[in-house]
Amino acid sequence: MKALTGILSLLFLGMTAYGFAANNQPAQSNGIAYPEGWQQWAVIGVSHRTDNKTLRVIVGNTIAVTAARSGNTNPWPDGSILGKVVWKDTQLQDWNEATAPGKFVHAEFMFKDSAKYTKSHGWGWARWVGLNKKPFARGMNGCISCHMPVEKQDFVFTHPAVFPL
Repeated sequence: MKALTGILSLLFLGMTAYGFAANNQPAQSNGIAYPEGWQQWAVIGVSHRTDNKTLRVIVGNTIAVTAARSGNTNPWPDGSILGKVVWKDTQLQDWNEATAPGKFVHAEFMFKDSAKYTKSHGWGWARWVGLNKKPFARGMNGCISCHMPVEKQDFVFTHPAVFPL
């Protein structure tokens, strides 16, 4: 009986933990699920926007990183996922010349799937705002219109950084 009680307790704890993890998953953005594990992806590039005073780190899944390192980004291969993680600028108190990440703003992603996203130039766009990962509500059209100036770069602003081999 004690063994049965122990097993049932473990099952209950496991189901509770699973339920909590499932509830911690943010809602979809533009019909796209939040990409799990992106925090461990490799860096493709960085950018600093002086107009809105933000720092950005651009990361990618394995397909995107392989394409970036080999220069095969125009077009990016299907299956590529690019992530842009954005923070407000801040100055370090003990190093005034340095700009560092401050308040987290959002994480946004581009998903390359030429067959699925035919109406949006082969890309699916999604953004989650703030540390609570609130889905961006304005839809993909805002993303597409912003990316039109780089149509000849497969709608991607990022210039991959060169890494020594």
